[in-house]
Amino acid sequence: MKKFLRENGLSLTFAVLTLATLAGQILVGWHEFNNELNEYGRLPLTLKEYLSSGHCIEGVFENWESEFLQMGLYVVLTIWLFQKGSSESKPLDGPAPVDREPSPTRPGAPWPVRQGGWVLKLYENSMGIAFFTMFALTFLFHAIGGVKAHNTEEALKGKSDILTLWEFMGTSEFWFQSLQNWQSEFLSVLSIVVLSIFLRQKGSPESKPVDTANAEMED
Repeated sequence: MKKFLRENGLSLTFAVLTLATLAGQILVGWHEFNNELNEYGRLPLTLKEYLSSGHCIEGVFENWESEFLQMGLYVVLTIWLFQKGSSESKPLDGPAPVDREPSPTRPGAPWPVRQGGWVLKLYENSMGIAFFTMFALTFLFHAIGGVKAHNTEEALKGKSDILTLWEFMGTSEFWFQSLQNWQSEFLSVLSIVVLSIFLRQKGSPESKPVDTANAEMED
């Protein structure tokens, strides 16, 4: 067990943090939405009912959407774009280890590498494909939750402004929700790329060695 925890500590820690904060978000969102319903003289929702509400779906997926977009773009753009001195960039001169051609004879080579052909080609781009697929799905679920939340709010106010999914996706409300999250994710990437040029964190693989010159890039 100790070996398993040591080998998987980073992913396990972030999985626990994700589940804990997601549970917290759902619980406080549930109470917040029931308070709103109470103001309109409506009966509160059970937790099970809240999980399928637009308020819950929208709140979860509009954040996940921006995370997957951020990581997808980061993975793909770092193939071609560079930043001198940043630990987040490939070296400016010469090929990086990640650019080498996959060899099926390499010890421990994954099955797709040994298989070759279209399987290998798909595997070579599988990380970017995975992130952009998750972005597309969460973008859609954000829209689904958003239109449900919008129509529920309009109904509570006694209005008849009911929108379809496609109509909602064309509103400034939907794009305001998306863009406010996207820009914050792009800012976080910009921060780590630039700060890793000048600042250090001893022991972290996201940092260059402490005694490395600012302009130097580690292979």
